[in-house]
Amino acid sequence: MPETRSAPTVGQIVLGLRLRDLREKAGVSFDRAAEALRVNPTTVRRMEKAEVGLKPVYVEKLLQVYGVGHAEGLAFLSLVEEANNPGWWHRFRDVLPSWFSLYVSLEESASVIRAYEPQCVPGLLQTEDYARALLRVGFPGAPDEELDRRVALRMARQSLLARRKDVRLWAVLDETVLRRPVGGAAVMRGQIDRLAEAAAAPNISLQILPYAAGPHPGMFGPFQLFRFDIPELPDIVYTESLTGAVYHDERADTVAYLEALDRMGAQAAPLADTGRILGDLRKEL
Repeated sequence: MPETRSAPTVGQIVLGLRLRDLREKAGVSFDRAAEALRVNPTTVRRMEKAEVGLKPVYVEKLLQVYGVGHAEGLAFLSLVEEANNPGWWHRFRDVLPSWFSLYVSLEESASVIRAYEPQCVPGLLQTEDYARALLRVGFPGAPDEELDRRVALRMARQSLLARRKDVRLWAVLDETVLRRPVGGAAVMRGQIDRLAEAAAAPNISLQILPYAAGPHPGMFGPFQLFRFDIPELPDIVYTESLTGAVYHDERADTVAYLEALDRMGAQAAPLADTGRILGDLRKEL
């Protein structure tokens, strides 16, 4: 029986893909690989898709079957051990649903994060007060201690932009985001100040999509596109619903979202105007 586990990390996804490539290059079938491990062929398939954990003893045996040399095998096993270590977000597992833990892992590993947000400020750019006001509405029955944990998780995610200057965040925000009152005028003033500060950062690009732009390709809802410097990983798009999320990695799907982002970017105000727009909105509060 497949083991029950939380969402995989990016490292586990990559190593699963590398195991698949090694098996295919060696000309080994799923049946033969499964026979070596004394498991069902489905287990090997699930290992390659990171749907089950990568047990070092299983990986070591597969590497032998695939004809991988000793030194290369030891290096691969070292990567397995590293990938199996829980990410920093694991300490928030009490408030982090499994379907979102993969999102945080993707966010941590991406080189480019592109997003369209029609309702609220992206989590990576929210102030603590703004985040708390949103989460209080999203989890109306949660005690203060739980809300504190959820806010802390969101703030911890934001350290990414300070730790990794090589990651680029490019977000298109609907004008609604800036005009929807969240937490009152004082909270919104602080949030707009935070966005103005972020827009000046060299690795952050913010565009505002005004009402006057009319209909646009993103009217179905928010989404994020992750791009990686890891050769094995394709672009991955994340879409969310009230009770879960979907991750799209088929090229036809991700290209459609990328084209939508490009078209919305063309309809949005130029990057050079973002500071002025935020300043004008700030004066209205």
